[in-house]
Amino acid sequence: MSTPSLVGNWNYPTAVRFGPGRITELADICKELGIKKPLLVTDPGLAALPMITNAINANNAAGVPTTLFSDVKPNPVGMNVEDGTKAYRAGDHDGVIAWGGGSGVDAAKAIALMAGQNRPLWDFEDVGDNWLRADENGIAPIIAVPTTSGTGSEVGRASVITDESSHTKRLIFHPKMMPSIVLCDPELVTGLPKAMTAYTGMDALVHCFEAYVAPGYHPMAEGIALEGMRLIKKWLPIAVADGSNIEARAQMMSAAAMGATAFQKGLGAVHSLSHPVGAVYDAHHGLANAVFMPYVMEFNRSAIEDKMVLLGRFLGLEKTNYQGVLDWVLEMRSNLGIPHTAVSLGVEESRLDELSIMAANDPTAGGNPIPVTAKDMRVMYGAALTGKID
Repeated sequence: MSTPSLVGNWNYPTAVRFGPGRITELADICKELGIKKPLLVTDPGLAALPMITNAINANNAAGVPTTLFSDVKPNPVGMNVEDGTKAYRAGDHDGVIAWGGGSGVDAAKAIALMAGQNRPLWDFEDVGDNWLRADENGIAPIIAVPTTSGTGSEVGRASVITDESSHTKRLIFHPKMMPSIVLCDPELVTGLPKAMTAYTGMDALVHCFEAYVAPGYHPMAEGIALEGMRLIKKWLPIAVADGSNIEARAQMMSAAAMGATAFQKGLGAVHSLSHPVGAVYDAHHGLANAVFMPYVMEFNRSAIEDKMVLLGRFLGLEKTNYQGVLDWVLEMRSNLGIPHTAVSLGVEESRLDELSIMAANDPTAGGNPIPVTAKDMRVMYGAALTGKID
């Protein structure tokens, strides 16, 4: 295995308040950040739950009047951000509480970015130095409250937003989109259904895995990715089997944040394949990642085999090599009820050429261990449709 260039630009996350029951600190955290009138952004499903009502009531009682915005799709679209920005301005808010899974938190962070901007959202797509276009003083402070353990968006500086005009997922980025404080309370995750626990947990696994094998020099990211995968191997099956297990929920909440911390090193073709499928078919992102993972592993085999030896040892697998890791991934998917083929995601063979071009143009494609073209993406999509792993 060749030695990578010993050069890198590293950024690591923000302040995290972690522990069961710490949601009671929300009003104090608002005051700490100087937020007097926050807009709480979440998805419609969570908006109907007592946790949201309780949080808003507690804030109001503490002298921090809080308004709810919940018009957010499972794969948030530009219109959700536009509507949320209008609500932010109309309510004269001065901060955002990003509450939920990836959809709610991503939408909230984009709303916080757009609160004080004059340009359209897509002008801040993560291409080149587009982020320099933003008026930093117009970006609202953000408090993140995750309620799933998958995307890790709570410790990220970007949002994935779907452009409905082109059916593409775009990455919106600015360094100040990083939440100022993350409030991780594993008690908020105990009601997450088994399937959603599995999908989001596999999302965290893919984040760690792709970060670990991405090219480039970033030993801190790789170390975090390894530990994240160890936690997921041990605790995800327990969290799925018993959602009320607070330790399992806490460990998975940590692993999700670790995955998002690690993937600043890079992501790869698993995400490149998943993003178009999410945009076109509205498939759950974590589920799509889980489905595509082994097919991308097989495509990348020649570039990642050496790293699988260390990973296999660290995970305590019987076979500490590529095949051992692949077998574990396949077994994990099966035990968690993850379907084996992309047919389950609604993917149609007639659209593979179109999807493959979209995947090759996805910004995550550049982080794949082996350079990939649309033709390569077509091969991986085809394998995922048939379920064939050579």
